[in-house]
Amino acid sequence: MNPTIEQLDSRLSSVLQGLDASQTQLRLTPEPSCWTIQQIAEHLLMTYASTGASFETRLAKGTPTLSRPTPAHRAAQFLVITMGIMPGGRKSPPEVTPAASTAPLSGSEIIATTHDALTHLDQAFDQAEKAFGSARCLSHFLLGPLSASQWRRFHLTHGTHHIRQIAAIRRVHGL
Repeated sequence: MNPTIEQLDSRLSSVLQGLDASQTQLRLTPEPSCWTIQQIAEHLLMTYASTGASFETRLAKGTPTLSRPTPAHRAAQFLVITMGIMPGGRKSPPEVTPAASTAPLSGSEIIATTHDALTHLDQAFDQAEKAFGSARCLSHFLLGPLSASQWRRFHLTHGTHHIRQIAAIRRVHGL
């Protein structure tokens, strides 16, 4: 596994370790619009699946994206990818918004699922690097065209943003 994805996997495992299925249903505030730990993890899993599917489609086409980053894309890429800062307050796109309720999973079950998803995603990144080198190969809806390496860094920054949320939920509930 690539070190960037390995770091993300390790951080997720660490923050989810030791939680039982009832604890993964805790949220920062009682508001139903505030996601549970499990919903945060599901959101991350949905982003991994979406990115992986997009990479598979791009690889099937056999060519990297022809899109070029705009100045706004470059500014956002600098903030998120270079600086590792994920601006908060954005609503998640519907395609990566978790369901209101699902069967409760323990932290160890979520860890296993995220590890498998990250392994699969990293394999897609490896294939893209073999096919396209360091070229910007696939566009992100806000950040514009990114290379596989930049996609890895995006997922680390995005994941770290949500890991902080999970850690905050654990603190509030004394876990």
